[in-house]
Amino acid sequence: MYRTGHYGVSLLVYAPFGAALLVAGYRVPALVGGAAMLALAPLPDYDQRVPFVRHRGITHTLVFAWLVGTTVGGLTLLLPAAGPEHLALAGFGFGVGALGVVAHLLGDVLTPAGIRPLWPLRDTRYSLALWTADNALANYGLLGAGVAVTVAVLLLLLA
Repeated sequence: MYRTGHYGVSLLVYAPFGAALLVAGYRVPALVGGAAMLALAPLPDYDQRVPFVRHRGITHTLVFAWLVGTTVGGLTLLLPAAGPEHLALAGFGFGVGALGVVAHLLGDVLTPAGIRPLWPLRDTRYSLALWTADNALANYGLLGAGVAVTVAVLLLLLA
C-alpha cells in the first residue's frame, strides 16, 4: 500500500477504539490516539530509507509492533501524571503504538507481496493479494472509507 492507503487502514482500524473512548467520555485521548495512528501509519516503510534493512523485513513484524508500542508507552511515562492514571496512560501509549504498526501490516497483507509478521518464529508470508500496492483506486478507496467511518463515528458520538 502507499501512504494514502495506510492512512485509510489506520483510520478504519482505530475507529472502534476511538468510538469506545468517546463513549466512555475520554474525548482528548480519543483524538490524540487517532492523530498518533495517522502519525505512525507510514513508520514501517521507513525501512526503505535505512541501508542494509530489507523492505517488509523486521519493520513489518509483530516484534516491531511490540517495540514501537513499548517505546510510545515508555515515552508517555515522561508526561506529568501520578498514580494509576500514569500507568493507564502508558498502557494507552503502548496500545496506540502497537496498533499503529499492526494497522500498517494489515494494509500490506492486502497486497501480493504480503508480509512475514511472525519473525523470528516463522518465515511464512501472509498475503490476501487483493490488489497491488500501487493501485490508486485501492489506496484512495481505503482512505475514503477510513475518513467516512471516522466522520460517521464523530458525528454519531459527539452530537
